[in-house]
Amino acid sequence: MKLSKLNQLSSAIKSKFNQKPTFKPSITLSILESHLHNCHSLKQFNQILCQMILTGFITDTFAASRVLMFSTDLPFVSLDYSLQIFNRIENSNGFMWNTMMRAYIQSNSAQKALLLYKLMVKNNVGPDNYTYPLVVQACAVRLLEFEGKEIHDHVLKLGFDSDVYAQNTLINMYAVCGNMRDARKLFDESPVLDSVSWNCVLAGYVQKGDVEEAKLIFDQMPQRNIIASNSMIVLFGKMGHVKEAWKLFNVMGEKDMVSWSALISGFEKNGMYEEALFMFIEMNANGMMLDEVVVVSILSACAHLSIVKTGKMIHGLVSKKGIESYVNLQNALIHMYSGSGEIMDAQKLFSGSHNLDQISWNSMISGYMKCGSVEKARALFDIMPEKDIVSWSAMISGYAQHDRFLDALALFHEMQLGEIRPDETILVSVISACTHLAALDQGKWVHAYIRKNNNLEVNVILGTTLLDMYMKCGCVENALEVFNGMKEKGVSSWNALIIGLAVNGLVERSLEMFSEMKNHGVIPNEITFMGVLGACRHMGLVDEGRCHFTSMVEEHGIEPNVKHYGCMVDLLGRAGLLKEAEKLIQIMPMAPDAATWGALLGACKKHGDTGMGERVGRKLIELQPDHDGFHVLLSNIYASKGEWGDVLEVRGMMKQKGVVKTPGCSLIEANGVVHEFLAGDKTHPWINKVEQMLNEMAKRLKMEGYAPETNEVCLDITEEEKETTLFRHSEKLAIAFGLLTISPPTPIRIMKNLRICNDCHTAAKLISKAYAREIVVRDQHRFHHFKKGACSCMDYW
Repeated sequence: MKLSKLNQLSSAIKSKFNQKPTFKPSITLSILESHLHNCHSLKQFNQILCQMILTGFITDTFAASRVLMFSTDLPFVSLDYSLQIFNRIENSNGFMWNTMMRAYIQSNSAQKALLLYKLMVKNNVGPDNYTYPLVVQACAVRLLEFEGKEIHDHVLKLGFDSDVYAQNTLINMYAVCGNMRDARKLFDESPVLDSVSWNCVLAGYVQKGDVEEAKLIFDQMPQRNIIASNSMIVLFGKMGHVKEAWKLFNVMGEKDMVSWSALISGFEKNGMYEEALFMFIEMNANGMMLDEVVVVSILSACAHLSIVKTGKMIHGLVSKKGIESYVNLQNALIHMYSGSGEIMDAQKLFSGSHNLDQISWNSMISGYMKCGSVEKARALFDIMPEKDIVSWSAMISGYAQHDRFLDALALFHEMQLGEIRPDETILVSVISACTHLAALDQGKWVHAYIRKNNNLEVNVILGTTLLDMYMKCGCVENALEVFNGMKEKGVSSWNALIIGLAVNGLVERSLEMFSEMKNHGVIPNEITFMGVLGACRHMGLVDEGRCHFTSMVEEHGIEPNVKHYGCMVDLLGRAGLLKEAEKLIQIMPMAPDAATWGALLGACKKHGDTGMGERVGRKLIELQPDHDGFHVLLSNIYASKGEWGDVLEVRGMMKQKGVVKTPGCSLIEANGVVHEFLAGDKTHPWINKVEQMLNEMAKRLKMEGYAPETNEVCLDITEEEKETTLFRHSEKLAIAFGLLTISPPTPIRIMKNLRICNDCHTAAKLISKAYAREIVVRDQHRFHHFKKGACSCMDYW
């Protein structure tokens, strides 16, 4: 009814209420009951009400209370209209006040019920034993424990504390508000208890997750009803006591749909998906009615087991039962289909549904991301009616997982313009993107953001991600600060520290941290030993590496995997122990992978063993014919001997197989912007200034005694052409750009996709001395901190 019509009707009611009847009533209680029974519209109700007012029958207390209660139960009469009627009744009694309070509670307006109670007390209308259960219930609905305690005082003063209904609602109110101390005190002191009393106090312990106290109450119950048993099954499932839930379920004399649903949900929540599916089949075979709650649990089990065929059968069963339209069920189906790779089924369900909510949209975005349909996910994200934290997280995390790091950062900055604040998942993805892009300034900004927001705690995952970012950007001191500030450190945190120190050239410190980790009682895992062996590899600590490799099995019971053997092969090969490295490959308990053979091939080139290098190189090309790096290494070995015919043969093989050499690429961040340089780059906006700087660098380097290592250029061209080629390597271009754009004493930080060559390594050392600048280069394997003409790797890499 429109507001204007309601106001007009209200005025009419007011005027009629004020009129005195001029004739005898022509309506009786039986007639009224008959009229109300046949009332099916607001118009009919208004006719009844007007007749009562005109005849004066509205002054009959019982008749007025019947009309009021009837109005609060009718779907076509608004609660505001019922209040208008209530306010016009003279000498309203407690029943009428209770009727209005009950109506407010049922319409989720518990606060108005409490206001009405205060007005009732003010008007000296005496509450009865029905009033206080209603008012206490209103407090419970809104979790208003303070107001509930005030009502409790009223109950005691007016002597309603002996009423079991009032007592039960008080026990429930305290339990719902989490105050089990007062709930239990009231329960223990209650002069009379019924099944509701026991169920209320049990429900409180279930809500709190207190298994022991719940079991005590359950065991003491004079008569265990199905509600209590179901509550215990829910609690056992929630707290991981699945065996106890199963045991209780089996001894129950009577089971309803909730019993089955609670057990199936318990199995699903505890990762026992096959058991959940078996119980669902049993439930259906027993002819139990299905609801959307149990189907949501079983669809989740199907998704985790990746049994989409079974999920489709359940979908068909749901359609037959006619419960498919529930939004929670729709979301579970979308999640199952998208999570199992059946994105078209999920899309069909999403497009055809009329009951979509935020979860539906988020599930589809996550599904598209999981299937690699990044653009579809973004298109859906852009047209969402409303975006929440989960929506942003799905997109930003998805971008990071698909190596779209620039997109992840761009979307994060877009999110910052709104009111939504990032959570841990988003920040981890953003920091990871900064790590991969070497975007230190942006990473530092995120770290500062975390420190400023007190609600964001640096837990193990977030702290380890920050630590890893600083280590991979060459900022060891910042990384140590994060590590030392972490309240809780997991094995992943220690691993990031050990590996980070090693790749930054602080091998001795890295191995010290490994010892400290064990002293703190943290048990190392396979990744830890990858870091430890890697540390030994970076400094050529052969004997220490052998000791750690042996201790894996003898002290820690960890069987080395192919990566550990690969580390040992690399360690031995770098140290020049090529035959021992090859022998280790031959006795490995598993087939060596291409990376292990590749480590030996790299060592052959480093130490000039062209015979072994050619044999290993040929073998590698057979193993991985599409790997560009192995072709290039073999080509380089031939070139170092001047065997240009063999070089051309390898290059011809590459061309025939469609193998393209990965171009050298270097990233550098300047003023918060990440710049990319490719070898021989001519496209960068600053290229003219960069080339001028390269010329100046060449002059300075010659003054420092620099001689280009032209043997690095595996092309049959003149020495002058080789020098030009060398000086256009991507890291040299990035260094020149850094000298132009980054003011001292800020270090020039560069990330390269390939291993830094000997010539660039030598040049970077001399540039750091000639320009008095610190240069940090992170290549494919480790960090090189160039300072005052020296490198942290001590020329061992």
